[in-house]
Amino acid sequence: MDHRHRKVLHALFAHPVSGNINFTSVQHMLTELGADIDNRSGARIGVTLKGHTVVFHHAHKTLPVEEVLQVKKFLTDSGIDPADYPV
Repeated sequence: MDHRHRKVLHALFAHPVSGNINFTSVQHMLTELGADIDNRSGARIGVTLKGHTVVFHHAHKTLPVEEVLQVKKFLTDSGIDPADYPV
């Protein structure tokens, strides 16, 4: 994973939670982690990573805090730890 994707991963796990993370950057980071991404109806995408699947709604260019927490929980449930990807 390149430096840019690692920065996005660490931003998702930062405290306090950021509400200024670009959704497209998150998609690219998920793809780099090996996730399968498929477009669903409306502004939704399905993401499958290590046997875990979730559907995200992406109505805005940046992720609101609630969606950052949802992505963070999905990554944690999938066994992704930002400590494994140092910046």
